[in-house]
Amino acid sequence: MNDADLMLVLLAVTLVLLVTQWVRIEVVALSLVAVLALTGVLSTEDALSGFSSQATITVAAMLVLSAGLERAGAVDLVAGRLAALGGGGERRLLLALMLPTAVFSAFMNNTPVVALMVPVAITLARRFEVSPSKLLLPVSYASILAGTCTLIGTSTNILVDGLARDGGFEGFSMFEFSKMGVLYLVVGGAYVVLAGPRFLPRRSALSEVISPAAEGRFVTEIAIPRGSPLAGRPLAELVEGAEVVKVLELVRGDDPTVRPFSGFVLAEEDVLIVEASARAIHALLGRQGVAAGTAVADAERVVVSRTDLRLAEAVVTPNSRFDGERIQDLGLSRVHGVQVLAVRRLGRHHRSAIRAWRLRSGDVLLVLGQLASLEALQEQGDVFLVQGVEESVTFPRKAPLAAAIMLAVVLLASLGVAPIVHLALIGAAAMILTRCLDVHDATRSLEPSVLMLLAGTIPLGLAMERTGLAADMAASVVDLAGPHGPIVLVSAFYLLTSLLTEFLSNNAAAVLLTPIGLGIATRTGIDPKPLLVAIAFGASASFATPIGYQTNALVMGPGGYRFSDYVRFGLPLNLLMWISATILIPAFWPP
Repeated sequence: MNDADLMLVLLAVTLVLLVTQWVRIEVVALSLVAVLALTGVLSTEDALSGFSSQATITVAAMLVLSAGLERAGAVDLVAGRLAALGGGGERRLLLALMLPTAVFSAFMNNTPVVALMVPVAITLARRFEVSPSKLLLPVSYASILAGTCTLIGTSTNILVDGLARDGGFEGFSMFEFSKMGVLYLVVGGAYVVLAGPRFLPRRSALSEVISPAAEGRFVTEIAIPRGSPLAGRPLAELVEGAEVVKVLELVRGDDPTVRPFSGFVLAEEDVLIVEASARAIHALLGRQGVAAGTAVADAERVVVSRTDLRLAEAVVTPNSRFDGERIQDLGLSRVHGVQVLAVRRLGRHHRSAIRAWRLRSGDVLLVLGQLASLEALQEQGDVFLVQGVEESVTFPRKAPLAAAIMLAVVLLASLGVAPIVHLALIGAAAMILTRCLDVHDATRSLEPSVLMLLAGTIPLGLAMERTGLAADMAASVVDLAGPHGPIVLVSAFYLLTSLLTEFLSNNAAAVLLTPIGLGIATRTGIDPKPLLVAIAFGASASFATPIGYQTNALVMGPGGYRFSDYVRFGLPLNLLMWISATILIPAFWPP
């Protein structure tokens, strides 16, 4: 097997592992580096080049800058004020939420912006009696669209620019994307505002299980405590006179009984998993002899009896230490005094056997604890709370200073005073030195999965170029689309990037396709910039799945979305943005 064939196999295996997520991204990335060096495809120095690439370093520095703005409360301050304009219908509410999201997403990492806007959106949804699912996906889409407006608006733009410069090509200026990005945002934003109220589902938040007025049916758990008069009585007496209550499972000791019959005799310390409307659950919990509910306290289940506890939804963040861990191993009760009541994944509530669940980014935990405990949990950065704790832990006095540091980086980069990688590093250091961000929070903001992905896939792109695989793939694309002219070629490349992004990630698609795009430019003699722009914008066009962009995964749990919701609402947007890109890219960057 020659090097090109080996690279084709390695590329296919990498794509499969990134799409299926059978193996953690960090493991895939490190394995890539090792395989490229051990097989001799690249020298050790070249295999490790992803760690020193200016693209990787710039992304890391920008993550720290974004975290500094977030920690200082700059986003909270403006978003909260603009959200006050949200009365007067769903579309006005959407505009009020999308405007601050777009403004901040144009200059900082999208993920913390959306994380901060989620609780704002849910609070407004409750105030104006609108389902959160009508608001949260538009917030994510607004963030994605606005990220295309500047060089630093998304890590994808930074990556394409850095890889182009590493390859000896001219990069992009700070606002070179803006002329197309603003129109891109207007077109996409108009679709979201006009189509969102009609096509998005109406779903309840997980925490609304405690509201008697909540619609729909929920799964919860009740207990028969010691001394209960219901002990020794048939199951039918427990649900007698209540609205329709379905008993899914009865657990006695370690023995579960699935769907017990109505004559099943109850015993002390029985635990029942029931499905019913919120109103019926409240009535059931109000009966004599029924415990107020149980929760996961580390490795055991405990009866909840305190009345000074608050309920909150906690979303597992993309770079959380909880990702891949079992609930019973987190130590939430021991460390924070917080119990887990339920989990929601892919729009479905789960209460049964949740101790052994391995969490994923985007999962929503329904947690119970004192206000101070919930705030301490949020402080750790592994989750963000969207219900129960109304304000983030921030330091507003530092907001002007943090904003000034970010503004200085943007202005100096736009004036060409120094390369963006140098300015971003200086800005990140300034955030720490001025105490807008402490070293611990700066380290946590680095998102290891993103940086390791870059460190592993950047040398993969280099190896594709060295072995001739990138040139062969470029030739295939040129052979298919080239005869129809450069505009069709650019359009086809945008479409290819957009499709890959839906199943990989924006960064992975950009890193894999940039060397191919540069190869096409070299082969055909056209200006590489139209192809690079097609990659940058196509890699950000992730609307039809929750996989391709972190913000889409982030709102999935709080909004109760299902995979099909993204396809139904996002696929038309993908097609609309493809048509827009086909028109706009040649207009601004003639091939």
